[in-house]
Amino acid sequence: MHARIAFQGEPGAYSHQACRDYRPEMQPVPCPSFEEVIETVRRGEADLAMLPVENTTYGRVADIHRLLPASGLHIVDEAFVRVHISLMARPGATLRDIRLVRAHPVLLPQCRDFLREHGIAGEAAADSAGAAAAVARSDDASVGALASDLAAEIHGLEILARHIEDHGHNTTRFLIMAREPDLSRRGEAGMITSFVFRVRNIPAALYKALGGFATNGVNMTKLESYMVDGSFSATQFYADIEGHPDDRNVRLALEELDYFTSEMTLLGVYPADRKR
Repeated sequence: MHARIAFQGEPGAYSHQACRDYRPEMQPVPCPSFEEVIETVRRGEADLAMLPVENTTYGRVADIHRLLPASGLHIVDEAFVRVHISLMARPGATLRDIRLVRAHPVLLPQCRDFLREHGIAGEAAADSAGAAAAVARSDDASVGALASDLAAEIHGLEILARHIEDHGHNTTRFLIMAREPDLSRRGEAGMITSFVFRVRNIPAALYKALGGFATNGVNMTKLESYMVDGSFSATQFYADIEGHPDDRNVRLALEELDYFTSEMTLLGVYPADRKR
């Protein structure tokens, strides 16, 4: 039986593309929600989870940071996937035939210039890969979809215009998660350590908690706050730092962090993607 990797979305989704690019030997398992992706791995029905956490154009992915600490899974790798958008339609259709395209609301603004130039209207869909599947089932040659090249391949659609996004830097960062942690040193681009924490209720607690990273020369590449438990006063922080917990400077910084926090959870230690 092939190892399996779960992702959120329909076949052809960008998360599916990430699975193919970074774990081509594994069987992709589509799931309707991020929660179901996590549960599929927890139940042992998949070996890994592929979860998007942030995008260079639209920022962090909603809900993911809330789900990670309680997921019971551990980050074992990261993947940076370039988001290319193509316009696809039923075989035989031409670009001049297309009057309407459907796609996830996040994709439509990224192709504004192309759609305006060709006089094509955009309509929001729940899922871009699902929009491609709907085009494949339709007889209307005037309707297309904006989605990945993989979606066109899966659903037997013809790509009428390839990689039409307005900006050439749109990239999504994914976290690859497993039931068991992997603390081994691996990869050739250094290690990343991710964790969440809550500071103690004392003056300047966050400033003091982060001071150890500065004094010990640890580079913090990400720090994000978000509310938990429906309270305006309960704030949790998500952080990525360069290095391994066994590195002396990282160990000292984490010890200082521990002194000023009421709770700290290690989410994973994993090799940095070369595209960082």
